[in-house]
Amino acid sequence: MPDILGYRAKFGVLGPSTNTVVQPDFDMMRPPGVTAHYSRIFTPNAQAVSNESFAAGAQRIAEGVIDAVRSVMTCAPDYLVMGMSAVTFFGGKAGALAFRDGVEREAGVSLSCGSLASTAALQRYGARRIAFLSPYFPVANAEVRNYFEEEGFEVVRDLCLQCPSWTAIAEVPPDVLRERLRELDGPDVDAIVQVGTNLSMVRLAAAAEMWLGKPVIAINTATWWHALRANGIEDRLEGFGRLLSDF
Repeated sequence: MPDILGYRAKFGVLGPSTNTVVQPDFDMMRPPGVTAHYSRIFTPNAQAVSNESFAAGAQRIAEGVIDAVRSVMTCAPDYLVMGMSAVTFFGGKAGALAFRDGVEREAGVSLSCGSLASTAALQRYGARRIAFLSPYFPVANAEVRNYFEEEGFEVVRDLCLQCPSWTAIAEVPPDVLRERLRELDGPDVDAIVQVGTNLSMVRLAAAAEMWLGKPVIAINTATWWHALRANGIEDRLEGFGRLLSDF
């Protein structure tokens, strides 16, 4: 018998306990009959994050992923969605695949994660030359750049906001993000990607597609879109950009 509310799909979502954006983002993009069940990865709110400490902090979060997987699997989800993106870019394409495969082995169900979902979204748009924005530090942006280049994209430029704590990522106001998108844009860029799931960009990215006239891909939109389509859910949703309305 299908779940009464999740009769089309039950998604288990994994996210850092400090993340306050990914859950409401995913919830507002839920079609009827799809439910999301959140498992929090215990994450102390690292203060005074620096270039030196960012990778170590992200790795500490990654170490809690399997415990979160075991917890959420008790509700018998059909599929998993990764609500943290940084660690899914580490180690290039091989690292992304190894991360996905490790979670899937533990869970026994498939996973959508930010890195691989971003690749699928960019390919769907037909974009090759990209720019990207993150709340990270340069050490992490280098990992994201390496991943995209290994996937065959030309990274024209990137920006990192260097947010001082995990919760501070969710405090970046839209006017700052608008200016950063303008800095990244140019005739040499086919598409702009935003990474960092605690950065609130779903609605802003959709609007930016209209005033920049090109794809602007928010990581939460790409990951959720990837999960829906992987499960045969083809609903076209308005207000979240062309990825969900057209593809």
